[in-house]
Amino acid sequence: MAGEIMRVLPGESVIYFGDTLRCPYGPRPQDDVRGFVLQIGRWLEKRRVKLLVIACNTGTAAGLEAAQREFDVPVIGVIDPGARAAVKATRNRRVGVIATAGTVDSGAYSEAVRAIDAGVTVFSVATPKFVDVVESGLRMGPGTFEDTLAEASDVFIRPSFYEMARGYLDPLKRTGVDTLVLGCTHFPLLAPAVQQVVGQGVRLISSAEETAGEVADTLEARGELAPRTTSPVHRFVTTGDADEFGQLGARVLGRSLGRVEHVDLADLG
Repeated sequence: MAGEIMRVLPGESVIYFGDTLRCPYGPRPQDDVRGFVLQIGRWLEKRRVKLLVIACNTGTAAGLEAAQREFDVPVIGVIDPGARAAVKATRNRRVGVIATAGTVDSGAYSEAVRAIDAGVTVFSVATPKFVDVVESGLRMGPGTFEDTLAEASDVFIRPSFYEMARGYLDPLKRTGVDTLVLGCTHFPLLAPAVQQVVGQGVRLISSAEETAGEVADTLEARGELAPRTTSPVHRFVTTGDADEFGQLGARVLGRSLGRVEHVDLADLG
């Protein structure tokens, strides 16, 4: 998500806050996740940001409305952009969603899709083990994000992982969906493997591009869009191990993050 925003808005400075100490959010109660979103949002608001992006589907489902009510800057989640992209893409009006249990249980994608087109049917499946596969893939060793994609795909099609994937995805295939939303920011890493299981006739949707576009449109409408020629200063912050965050983040972005800052939970308030 951060990489797509940086690509679309090369003049904007980004503060990326990764709450790695309390991840994954998916299995946690919605009230807890909502509290985390507000806590991090308050920390970021003190840094005089122009806009907040909740770059997590579970965090968006649990905390978007509360954050929008609390903060004075625009707050954008990733579910509505993903839903819009899916509605635009589907031809038979049957959309699948794979996500964490928290996101699926919230019904957020179904509600978002229905708000755009009440005639589109959504079929959602929780795929919690996919998160574990991605986390393992990112820790395979040095290399770029593209390397990790290839490695993760190779691992994924081994019999045990392929069986797990079919267990999750075959029910969606039987519903006849022609569009599948990757409803967790981890899941685009598994896109090649997911595509193998669901078939080339199913279009995969990641919300990153649509979300970055909404960020750009919002800043432009508010007259706050930084010129593309501006030299941005990016900050990367984590509640977990800063060195590990820097290593894994560099693999995803394909570039060094520089010095990653560590923030103690106690300092979040």
